[in-house]
Amino acid sequence: MALSKFNLIFLFLFFLSMFVVSATAHDYSEALSKAILFFEGQRSGFLPEEQRQKWRGHSGLSDGWTYNMDLTGGYYDAGDNVKFGFPMAFTTTMLAWSVIEFGDMMPSRELRNALVAIRWSSDYLLKTISHPNRIYVQVGDPISDHNCWERPEDMDTSRKVYAVDAPNPASDVAGETAAALAASSMAFRSSDPGYSETLLRNAVKAFQFADTYRGAYSDNADVRDGVCPFYCDFDGYQDELLWGAAWLRRATHGNDFLDYIQSNGKTLGADDNINEFGWDNKHAGLNVLVSKEVLEGNIDSLESYKSSAESFLCTLIPETSSAHIDYTPGGLIYRPGGSNLQHATVIAFLELVYANYLSRTSQTINCGNVYVSAQTLRQRAKKQVDYILGDNPLNLSYMVGYGNNYPQRIHHRGSSLPSIKDHPQFIACKEGSIYFNSTDPNPNVLVGAIVGGPGEDDVYEDDRADFRKSEPTTYINAPFVGVLAYFVANPNP
Repeated sequence: MALSKFNLIFLFLFFLSMFVVSATAHDYSEALSKAILFFEGQRSGFLPEEQRQKWRGHSGLSDGWTYNMDLTGGYYDAGDNVKFGFPMAFTTTMLAWSVIEFGDMMPSRELRNALVAIRWSSDYLLKTISHPNRIYVQVGDPISDHNCWERPEDMDTSRKVYAVDAPNPASDVAGETAAALAASSMAFRSSDPGYSETLLRNAVKAFQFADTYRGAYSDNADVRDGVCPFYCDFDGYQDELLWGAAWLRRATHGNDFLDYIQSNGKTLGADDNINEFGWDNKHAGLNVLVSKEVLEGNIDSLESYKSSAESFLCTLIPETSSAHIDYTPGGLIYRPGGSNLQHATVIAFLELVYANYLSRTSQTINCGNVYVSAQTLRQRAKKQVDYILGDNPLNLSYMVGYGNNYPQRIHHRGSSLPSIKDHPQFIACKEGSIYFNSTDPNPNVLVGAIVGGPGEDDVYEDDRADFRKSEPTTYINAPFVGVLAYFVANPNP
């Protein structure tokens, strides 16, 4: 029997609604909870009773002993057992910024969990600057560590401590540490004002070290072999000086720091490499952060930062004349070099932060031939989020433990070796190789971990040995915490 026009319209709307539901049916609240939970799997030190990743145990309990220092705590950066100070400080900054911008959108339980995640690293960062005129930048010899496939609870590799003493420079790590502590002070201001003040006081101290003894930490001969090529300062230390000052300006509202970012912008290269943001290059994040002062505070002397921020955001919009970022066929932001999802999560974060600033002031971005609204930025961020959570050509969630189809063989020592709780016997350095080479799924699910992600062709092989694609990092997850918090409150921007 022929269908009536009414029935045809009804069927069309039904199938359209099914498509819309399938494309927006992600549980952002669940994803947020798991993104924060991931950090408990990366913990170093003595684990508390409320530890939720139960397969982990205490580790690194003697860290710092060679300097007669307590350097326990903090996070392992990725799938190894080294505590790299540079990316850990950046991770802390991004977790704190997530709470500052989007904490009021988090369920109260997850806000508490996020603050716990921040404090696990901010407590450690306070230790790294507790000695006058010295900053501890790393614990663990990465060469010996990477030569083993060993649980953190078992590690018997060198826990060498890398420190920089004045007048030797470490402007990059000290500047990022200043940013991390200043941002964390804002995150804790209402819930723990005493701790917030401690963080802010030490942020100023870290910045003074960074600014007084200028230079890259990886230029010091006594630390270079430990930090390079893993977390060398490839892009210069100047951006961290501006970044640290900008966070101190936001945390203190002090005119001294305002003057610093006004007067040093040109000399420290604020207009350089404006399309990058990550653990090494802070320019795009710096420009977005400072733009708040222009958009909401009408401080016109910082207009150049706003112009650079908007130039960067225009490059993300394919319809604009200045577009030059690459996307995979499935729509994922792609930049070569491995761990690609670090770019997707941090760019989505910056899009949402800037969208907030635009919304509060009812402004748009002039991208030449196109005007870009806050809604456009939010929709573009959502596409990256949904791709990561499973709306991609492989229908694969790149967050471990989220959805029914996610990576099973991630490049992560603790996850891939038997848990110390199930196998208390020591597993030596090379004895772990059988687990590394195994094709079996990892026995311990590192819930919430976001892996490096697919290649430029949207292909992901779930291969433990392919660390560029299968290794999670703290700095992939940290900005995603804020991004997910926004979409918990606004699932359909």
